[in-house]
Amino acid sequence: MLRNLPILLGIFVVMALSNAVVPVLPDFAEGAALQGVVYSAYFLGAFVTVLPAGIASDRIGSVPLIRTGLLLTLASGILILLFPSGLPLLVFRVVEGIGAGLFLSAALAWANSQPSAGQLSGYVMAALNLGLVVGLLATGWLDAAFDNHLAGIALFTVLAVPAAAMSFVVRESERTGFAKADFTAIVRNYFWLFAAAVVLVGMTGAVAAVYPEYTGNDSSVLALQLATINIATIVAVLVAPRINFRPVPTIRAASLLMAAAVLAGYVTPYAFPAIGALSGVIIVAVLAFLAETRVQQGVMTGIFNTASYAGFTFLSTLAGLVAGLFGFLAAFLLLAGMSAAIALTIGRCRCEYSG
Repeated sequence: MLRNLPILLGIFVVMALSNAVVPVLPDFAEGAALQGVVYSAYFLGAFVTVLPAGIASDRIGSVPLIRTGLLLTLASGILILLFPSGLPLLVFRVVEGIGAGLFLSAALAWANSQPSAGQLSGYVMAALNLGLVVGLLATGWLDAAFDNHLAGIALFTVLAVPAAAMSFVVRESERTGFAKADFTAIVRNYFWLFAAAVVLVGMTGAVAAVYPEYTGNDSSVLALQLATINIATIVAVLVAPRINFRPVPTIRAASLLMAAAVLAGYVTPYAFPAIGALSGVIIVAVLAFLAETRVQQGVMTGIFNTASYAGFTFLSTLAGLVAGLFGFLAAFLLLAGMSAAIALTIGRCRCEYSG
């Protein structure tokens, strides 16, 4: 476990810093549309980075990208503290996303290439969601205590210093027995699997992007409500690897349940744990399947991360725009409809492992 600690600490800090804007989004921008842009700017940077980072992990190794990603995370936190509004804020949120994309793809490729890939990837995803939870809760509490919406960002920027320093003790994993990735064949065979990840994994980000403006609750209350999504995901990614989930039937059932949970989320935040748990089950099912293929995991996890961040980026922006133009009910109905549609499209995936 000690050899995994730098990776787990790194993913925790990266995610905590990324989520430190969520409970205080109204302090960064006015209106649901602009808040959706501030929120999704980070995911845009990650979206354009995770696939090249995955490919590079297979070619030059994961460790250089892990270190670079953490250094960019540290730099972006400092710059957001110095320039917390307007166009500079959006630019540095994109830079923050680039750092996160480099780190996450490299870290997942590193974990999914280990002998105990399923369990270790579960730990990585648990640390990721723990970071999201702590980012929400700490920011909400610090904002209420000090009346400063930048306090959470300052805290996690400071924590990025030891995380970046510890990355220099990480060593490459041995990648024997993995076939060379054929990018075209992977996309052709698993397109609908990755399309499902766009919607079902990205759904948690879309709900988090519109909910603060929808309710207008105090930042500390919002932090607690939204944190239940990630807490439920943590439980799911730690428990689910013990169960042999096959991707197609799992995603079909989860998409219908997710649609119901999103609709319920319009009425009550008590639906949020269901959204988080379903997302966690889908993440575990997909990552376990990708590891089983024994294809180079940098490319495989890079495509998965690209799909996930595409969902966070575009679903968050779309939900914010729809909420601003047509109201919050329309946004929740749209998200639920997109989730339900996955139950139909996932059947077209060639997601059977042939050995």
